[in-house]
Amino acid sequence: MEMAFAAPVLFLICAGTVEFGMIMFVTVLMESSLRDAARYGITGQVPDGLDRQSYIIDLIGERTIGLVDIDAADIEILSYPTFGDVGRGEEFVDGNGNGEYDAGETYDDENGNSQWDEDVGTPGAGESGQVVVYRITYEWSLLTPLAGPLIGDDGKYGISASIAVRNEPWETEA
Repeated sequence: MEMAFAAPVLFLICAGTVEFGMIMFVTVLMESSLRDAARYGITGQVPDGLDRQSYIIDLIGERTIGLVDIDAADIEILSYPTFGDVGRGEEFVDGNGNGEYDAGETYDDENGNSQWDEDVGTPGAGESGQVVVYRITYEWSLLTPLAGPLIGDDGKYGISASIAVRNEPWETEA
């Protein structure tokens, strides 16, 4: 009789342990893959037959050992002039005083794309001396339906990782 009451709780604890263990493992893989990608990216090397950013994304996929579907992951690589610019939006004149940019308000188009941007980062692995932020976000599919109602959303759990580095100085070919 006691087993009938204890078994569901025991199975739920076991399922939760497995789920959280896998989530933590995938999180560590994503973080270490970004670290390895950033270590390559700061050098400015361009591999034969690939562009630098494609190689970096392939490296992230390789380092996550197939547990992260790179095609389904949201990978963002943005470059900035300084660390202080990371995540900063373009300056604007807040005409109505609501603290947010609204269409039609005057702004300083820092990246020259003719629209106001919430983040001044330029897509790509950057140039010599620039600061680069590598981000990955992935919706991990939970392994068991037992833990699904308690963690995550609709059978998925969002995992993200990021790293910011400054590229080494390098000579560009003329």
